[in-house]
Amino acid sequence: MNIFKKIALSTAIVAAFATISAPAFAAEEHGDKNAIVKAAADSTIAKVNEAVSIAQGNGDKAAFIAAIAEARQSQKEFRYEQTERLRQKLNDKLRVAREAADQGTMSEAGEAAKAAATILTEMKGIYDAAHK
Repeated sequence: MNIFKKIALSTAIVAAFATISAPAFAAEEHGDKNAIVKAAADSTIAKVNEAVSIAQGNGDKAAFIAAIAEARQSQKEFRYEQTERLRQKLNDKLRVAREAADQGTMSEAGEAAKAAATILTEMKGIYDAAHK
């Protein structure tokens, strides 16, 4: 009789967990992945263009580095298999731009940021062509 009670209690507990966890899993947010990638692309492009304009206007080095840092963070979400190699090149250009700004050569930093903007435009074109 004692074993029967334990089995019944275990079954009741499992049933309670199942009824509670099923709606919780169903309520998980399954956002549109394309919208996330597009938002990351737009954010990255905006930050790189901001960095280019700062470099062209001989702006503040700290503001340039901050814009590059934000671009490097947002480009991590810009994931698309066909543009992965371009994303790696983009990351390299952003790193070069930051290092040049750290060394005080804003003209080199601006050129690297322009190259990054070109790569981003190409990446966005490839992504948009595949996701019409």
